[in-house]
Amino acid sequence: MLLLGAGVRLRLRVLRGRRRRRPRRRGGGGGEEGAREPVLLVSGMGGSVLHARRRSKPRFDLRVWVRILLANADFKKYLWSLYNPDTGYVEPLDDDVEIVVPEDDHGLFAIDILDPSWFVEITHLSMVYHFHDMIDMLVDCGYKKGTTLFGFGYDFRQSNRIDKAMVGLRAKLETAYKASGGKKVNIISHSMGGLLVSCFMSMNHDIFEKYVNKWICIACPFQGAPGCINDSLLTGLQFVYGFESFFFVSRWVMHQLLVECPSIYEMLPNPHFKWKQAPIVQVWRKNPEKDGIAELVLYEATDCISLFEEALRNNELKYNGKTIALPFNTSVFKWATETRRILDKAELPDTVSFYNIYGTSYDTPYDVCYGSESSPVGDLSEVCHTMPVYTYVDGDGTVPKESTMADGFAAKERVGVKADHRGLLCDENVFELLKKWLGVKEESTRRRRPSKSKVMDSVP
Repeated sequence: MLLLGAGVRLRLRVLRGRRRRRPRRRGGGGGEEGAREPVLLVSGMGGSVLHARRRSKPRFDLRVWVRILLANADFKKYLWSLYNPDTGYVEPLDDDVEIVVPEDDHGLFAIDILDPSWFVEITHLSMVYHFHDMIDMLVDCGYKKGTTLFGFGYDFRQSNRIDKAMVGLRAKLETAYKASGGKKVNIISHSMGGLLVSCFMSMNHDIFEKYVNKWICIACPFQGAPGCINDSLLTGLQFVYGFESFFFVSRWVMHQLLVECPSIYEMLPNPHFKWKQAPIVQVWRKNPEKDGIAELVLYEATDCISLFEEALRNNELKYNGKTIALPFNTSVFKWATETRRILDKAELPDTVSFYNIYGTSYDTPYDVCYGSESSPVGDLSEVCHTMPVYTYVDGDGTVPKESTMADGFAAKERVGVKADHRGLLCDENVFELLKKWLGVKEESTRRRRPSKSKVMDSVP
């Protein structure tokens, strides 16, 4: 095992800085490239490659997300950050470090295979294959990278309305528009990417109307993701389960990042939305005034500030020998509250066609409970070290169907597909919907994995 580990580390050093990827046949086929309207793919939470660069060492360029091997060490060293209320940005703990999104392959590299290393290639760890299959499908339909196919990755730790993201998205829309000969752009967004597009549409309505023809939204938490997001602020977020989780960033390490992430706060359940049944957070607590008898305390999931503040009051991390306090960040919450106001004001231009794909038939966290009657929580800070018990609703395993469907726009179609949150990006039925709405068909007979999902329902 030691020799294997040494070999892996050596191989990583040799490959560091290289961008390896599986060969992909070029698009074009027999179709007329010039007839294609450009497509822009927009990723969601955790869906962009992030590199760390050192200002003092111009040649230093290290992929820190996603990273299968040595994930925890590099994540803590480069991605742990603090929110700056003066600028609204999340900033690395190391002042010499800046986090950037690579622009290779017209923005597609950053959202394709999130860890394009040799290890992922030989083991085919599909958990990091993000937009890969969709890019393949679009290329087979005649789209050409840099002319009619583009990607937009971004630093998903930051707010969905931060200036850098808004300026970057505008520049990408302009690039796609000009490269295709002045054709309007069709946006395909996934998950939180839909919120970013909504913010852009709300804040830059005229620009959105000028450059966008169709917007196809996949698995967007329009009204938040109550179970997953409330719990992520208290105990962290686990992207991968089972054996593969041993290669990935741990739940606790991710938690220490998310406490300072505006994007996470912006996906808290919308307190103004009329939920069919309001989501709640429950805590079994010892009552010291009643000899430690367990009592069930309920918090409305849309108003959990007091719980967050109490549970996170002692939260801290150690970095370079220093102890840094990470309590619930009220400054981030205030910023996110303004973001929610901007999202609620978003209006779809009459000239833009909107389509919504949402996942169904998967148990999706909704209510969250900590402790139990037989093992109640004493101090609320113990919640951060307690695994949650969920009450589930229908959805894609991450975002409830109720939230994803509630876009508030005049949709051309809303279609439910039986697939999980990430699986929607490689689902054959989703691809059929995309081809129908884009008005294209595949020009090659490339063989892909058969779909096991079903189109569940369609709502005009």
